[in-house]
Amino acid sequence: MNFESTEERSMIRSTAEAVAAEYGPEYWREKEENGEFAQGFWDELGEAGFHGLLVPEEYGGAGMGMQEMGLAMETLCAEGCGMAGTWYLVLTAGMAAVGIRENGTEAQKEKYLTDIATGERNFSIGITEPEAGTNTLNVATRAEKDGDEYVLNGQKAWITFSDRAENMIIVTRTTPLEEVDRGTDGISLFIVDMDSPGIDVSPISKHAINYSKSCEVFLEDVRVPEEDLLGEEDEGWWALVDMLNPERIGFAAAGTGIGKLAANTAIEYANEREVFDAPIGSHQAVSFPITKAYARMETAALMREKAAWLYDQGEECGYETNVAKATAVEAGIEAVKQSMQAFGGWGYATEYDVERWWREINLTRLAPVSQQMAYNHIGQQLGFPKSY
Repeated sequence: MNFESTEERSMIRSTAEAVAAEYGPEYWREKEENGEFAQGFWDELGEAGFHGLLVPEEYGGAGMGMQEMGLAMETLCAEGCGMAGTWYLVLTAGMAAVGIRENGTEAQKEKYLTDIATGERNFSIGITEPEAGTNTLNVATRAEKDGDEYVLNGQKAWITFSDRAENMIIVTRTTPLEEVDRGTDGISLFIVDMDSPGIDVSPISKHAINYSKSCEVFLEDVRVPEEDLLGEEDEGWWALVDMLNPERIGFAAAGTGIGKLAANTAIEYANEREVFDAPIGSHQAVSFPITKAYARMETAALMREKAAWLYDQGEECGYETNVAKATAVEAGIEAVKQSMQAFGGWGYATEYDVERWWREINLTRLAPVSQQMAYNHIGQQLGFPKSY
């Protein structure tokens, strides 16, 4: 690893700062209150080149890696966008771009990657199911071959952007779990057109991040051409793993990014707000909790950089991505909590935004993998017996 700031990284950081300055907290407060998709922000990400960071140059992208994407996400989050800085990039520009880049046919790459790079195509990722939950190997959605097509039946839940996405990469079983030797066998991925007959989408009312919808998706006899199989039939688990590590790196960037945004906002307030004839920030009971959380965030960000570097080198990085995600989330949550405390009663007011960042960052405890499952994976790597 090299910690020297390259010209490319400096440009990514400055571009993200400029975008975040245009789409700051007031913008997201309005979008959240109105439940509106931020089309202007989405388009600006395309103009800035962020949708294409992970897309190879021959398909119109920048040909960069997760180190650059993580930097873009954290900077966007920290400079004013909050969770949206990761949310609007992680699924399409992150997971879909990587999944198709690493496992797609040439025809799939030409069809999808160019549109992803410009922001003209939005993807949702259909993994989670009501019954399977964290146990992805237990998905019940089936894909059965019928001539030169597959017929899909099943249900997905918490599928972000599925109300507006042109496509969804969906995880199915082509061979039932009880018929395979290993749980990872029998999984297949498909690129599905969301306007296909038999797909019904129902938004879920939720606690925060209402500038995008998360939905239940019902599939009834959805016919998918065999050329839309992503990767090999029954071998889709490994294609999915290619996509899951970038998602965890992205959520690690969100954890530290939102935490830094809240902390920096609270530090500014603590310098201006005076009680007992002194700025409240001069009291260590106010400054130390935020400072300690900030130090932890800086450390977590270094682990995210390591995980991203390993991923970009094609090395195994499951341990590092889980450590990065788990530590970034805990540090970020503590930073937002203590920042809200520094505001006192005003921390509960919508006009100061910290209460919204509190609602946003708490999602990262639950997704894309719960903290408990991240620690299960870490513990197993340390030598503890497998618990799941």
